[in-house]
Amino acid sequence: MNELYSCREAIEQCATAHTFAIAHLYKEEKTMDMHIHDCYEIYYSVSGGKQFLIDNKLYDIEPGNLFIINQYESHKITQADKMSHERIVLSIHPEYPKRLSSTGTNLDACFSARPEAFCHRIALNKEQQKRFLYYINKITGAEGYACDIYEQTAFMELLVLVNRLALACQMPEPSINCVHNQQVDDILAYLNLHIAFPITLSQLAGEFFLSESYLCRIFKSATGTTINKYITARRISIAKALLSDGCSVMDAYEKSGFTDYSTFFKAFTKAIGISPKKYAQCSVS
Repeated sequence: MNELYSCREAIEQCATAHTFAIAHLYKEEKTMDMHIHDCYEIYYSVSGGKQFLIDNKLYDIEPGNLFIINQYESHKITQADKMSHERIVLSIHPEYPKRLSSTGTNLDACFSARPEAFCHRIALNKEQQKRFLYYINKITGAEGYACDIYEQTAFMELLVLVNRLALACQMPEPSINCVHNQQVDDILAYLNLHIAFPITLSQLAGEFFLSESYLCRIFKSATGTTINKYITARRISIAKALLSDGCSVMDAYEKSGFTDYSTFFKAFTKAIGISPKKYAQCSVS
């Protein structure tokens, strides 16, 4: 398998092939804003970095950290463009691990069968890092006769490793390791508790007895995105999950917290690439 050098290219290849793709980033491409995509993501940090915002959790990024993200979780690397940050990113089509699973082993478990207090980050020890990179090298180094079988076998072994690590790390990390600023932690918790209801900046500032400008400044500094962009991304994540579960477009619109259908339609279509109605039809089929 060819190693790619762009996350966007890996996502596109994954969506086209309905399998998986690997991107190894040695230098920066422009960091995507808070976003959602239709593939699973396994993100391995080689050199460490800044912070990772995944839904309502903010994580440090250290060398050897592994992050597991599913297709309903909005996420963003914060301020990665300000420093060198080597990482390996696997984009995986959600149907592919299911096709590889057996009746006794669900290779999709780390993405779909999660405990309520799931922590996206796994800190790999030196031996686990070597094992992870060993499988990556097996996949990217496969060539010649039966290279497709060789890639698939190594990928299955990699998923077994990741699922075992995730299963062993089901206890949530202490919040002090996930959130850097108590005020921002509280703001994230409030936003996610009230995400299905109208939220204004003035209302949020009043809730925390902060000026609007200070509120926006500390949130952007900690998360790398604005409050409005964060709220929109979270609501799209919720709508996407509801549509996948069979909800009607109107139910998804109302339950995700959007107050105007036109805004919902435009935001969803821009983020996902297709309209809510078409996404719902694709999810059913």
